[in-house]
Amino acid sequence: MANATKLCFDVTIIGGGPTGLFSAFYAGMRDMTTKIIEAAPFLGGKLPYYSEKFLYDVGGIAAITAGDLTKQLEKQASTFEPTLVYSQLIEEMERLEDGTFRLTSNTGEKHLTRSILLTIGFGTLVANKLEVPGAAQYEGHHLHYRPVNVERFRDKRVLISGGGDTAVDWALALAPLAQFIGIVHRREEFRAHEGNVALLQKQAVAVMTSSRIKEIYGQDDRIDGVKIERLDTEELTTLEVDEILVCHGSRPDLGGIKDWGLAIEQDRILVDAWMQTSVEGIFAAGDVVEYPGKLPGLIAGGFTEGPAAVNRIKAYLNPRQEVKPIWSTDHAKLSAIHSGS
Repeated sequence: MANATKLCFDVTIIGGGPTGLFSAFYAGMRDMTTKIIEAAPFLGGKLPYYSEKFLYDVGGIAAITAGDLTKQLEKQASTFEPTLVYSQLIEEMERLEDGTFRLTSNTGEKHLTRSILLTIGFGTLVANKLEVPGAAQYEGHHLHYRPVNVERFRDKRVLISGGGDTAVDWALALAPLAQFIGIVHRREEFRAHEGNVALLQKQAVAVMTSSRIKEIYGQDDRIDGVKIERLDTEELTTLEVDEILVCHGSRPDLGGIKDWGLAIEQDRILVDAWMQTSVEGIFAAGDVVEYPGKLPGLIAGGFTEGPAAVNRIKAYLNPRQEVKPIWSTDHAKLSAIHSGS
């Protein structure tokens, strides 16, 4: 994929999750110059946070891990070489006299575009931090909130804090690799999928429910161990660990987009059937939108909403030209790729 430039793009897609990636592919089919701006240093939206988890509700695919789906979406999106910008959170938007938009990110970089497609999921995901004094000194070293390569934990003593699907998925994924795996959860019951919880009980994982991390001790940025507090008795147990994975979920934040003048209700952007927002030239698709009949939380829904938005953007950019439906089977470049010519 191409590097960022100072060009004015036909469409700038803010958010590089599944909906954004597929929208970029479809925009390429429509011969639109496309830029994707992603706040994280990686693509895939929420998928990399549970990369080992199997997904069963993507049409035409019986089962695929979130990690493999991300790879396939990236490969598909790269077909038409969209420009990619990582680690930039768009904060400001202004419409210029000629009708184009100027976007400003948290780094101060500015991006010019003729239209905007918001595919930001539930907004920027802000991880819920581990509320333990001094925990911040270990962040980015041996205390993790973001996805990391499982090989990092091979032969290590790993403690996972949390009781949802992400925590249980990580415990199952690391059990065959790590020297020790423990999972600590404030409640007595896990909030994860029942089948995975049952599988967890059969693994060599130390399960500590009704408990929490009370204290972390170590030297500099290295973790040597923790103190675990049993909530009902306040009994403390010392446990030697090398790495801590915090899976306390995250909270959505629309950030500066809330000040763009869009119609928003309960942190959802209101759109019409064409995914047009209340501001002309700005469209939205995926989990961030709300409209009558919206089916939330389904990746396949974004795969429909994204192309609907792109088709409308094409009409917005070319109001005098009839925008007809387009399919991959009729696309010359795609046909040439797969015919080997």
